[in-house]
Amino acid sequence: MSRQAAETQTEDAQMIASALPLLFVVAAIVLLGVTGNLFSPSPFAIAAQFAAVALAVWARTSFQKGTFRVGAAPGGTSIIKRGPYRFIRHPMYSAALLFIWAAVASHLSALTIAVGMAATALIIVRVIVEERLLRATYPDYLAYSRSTKALIPYVF
Repeated sequence: MSRQAAETQTEDAQMIASALPLLFVVAAIVLLGVTGNLFSPSPFAIAAQFAAVALAVWARTSFQKGTFRVGAAPGGTSIIKRGPYRFIRHPMYSAALLFIWAAVASHLSALTIAVGMAATALIIVRVIVEERLLRATYPDYLAYSRSTKALIPYVF
């Protein structure tokens, strides 16, 4: 196998590895909804889920036109450092986790905790894959990653 073919195969594997966690997160949200565990009358859960949606919208609007990608492969010519990206490198994943964990906290059960833990683990896998792609694509990504947290501002 040629070096170029091996690199293409590795890139394909990374894209699959990044797509599967995303699909699972969507499935987790659907599962919580179908089982009646997604929304709550609790004002704290409502506020957290509203904040999650607002964070996702803010993150999405921080992209330049035509550069947003659902897959982990970078879509722009530079690192986004505006909007929520000034504080965290993966605000859309943070928003998904906040939305899911607000649902879990308001409907505690073995099922919801398992869904929350699985979604968290898979998002972390996706962040790891994406971080590798971003470091390989943008030489200044390492410095950016040292000045921001991955998912929780000032914490992690």
